[in-house]
Amino acid sequence: MTSLADTLTDSRTMLRRNLRRLRRYPSMTLQLIGMPIVFLLLFVYVFGGQLSQGLSGDLAGGQTGRTAYLNYVTPGILLMTVAAAVLGTAIVVAMDMTGGIVDRFRTMAIARAAVLGGHVLATLILVVVSLAIVLAVAIALGFRPTADPLQWLAAIGVLALFSFALIWLATALGLAAKSVETASNTPTFLTLLPFLGSGFVPTDTMPTGLEQFARYQPFTPVTETVRGLLTGTPIGSDAILAVAWSIAIAVAAYLWAIHLYTHRQPR
Repeated sequence: MTSLADTLTDSRTMLRRNLRRLRRYPSMTLQLIGMPIVFLLLFVYVFGGQLSQGLSGDLAGGQTGRTAYLNYVTPGILLMTVAAAVLGTAIVVAMDMTGGIVDRFRTMAIARAAVLGGHVLATLILVVVSLAIVLAVAIALGFRPTADPLQWLAAIGVLALFSFALIWLATALGLAAKSVETASNTPTFLTLLPFLGSGFVPTDTMPTGLEQFARYQPFTPVTETVRGLLTGTPIGSDAILAVAWSIAIAVAAYLWAIHLYTHRQPR
């Protein structure tokens, strides 16, 4: 039985391995960070003038015009940043499964949880760095959060918990993929869900059927919670839903990933 101390030591080793691999593929890392910034610039400077006309004051943090839409859309862009960053997890996990390294890991005295844990922790660090960069760009453009220190901590906690859940989901998708090419496409739906929620426009502006989907899919309560914490917009029951969705996705994805890693043979 592998002790907890051995598991933690193995996890640190796997974390260093995956961080070094991120350095070997800087173009992929830059693309995952750059995509949300491009969308932020696109929606604020191309669409922001028009889209801001439909925002009520309580959704825009008391701002008007393009600044109002920047306040509204920045939490959605932060969620897109999380979704974009975890795409790389599925790819590198699939690379391990198809490259033969997992066979070697299984013959070594390495805690199995540490192999996947290294991927998860490395991506979580990437997500934190990506969020910091995107938030800095948003602030440079004029985003002015009104959160106090406690609200900042709460917003960071919600983003971290949701990121943790999506990373495990991407890990499971990478394990389930039959090839690296498949793994690069399967998690793409995660980058589409912010558009089909309240990340870019209020859900009540959508057609009835789409509105119902947008209102109850996991990205919407997380976006509304982060938006409320940072800009003072109403949160209501969204905080409870955000935490519930995050925990449910994390637990289901973790169990799925462990099952796949234990029972599926590398390809």
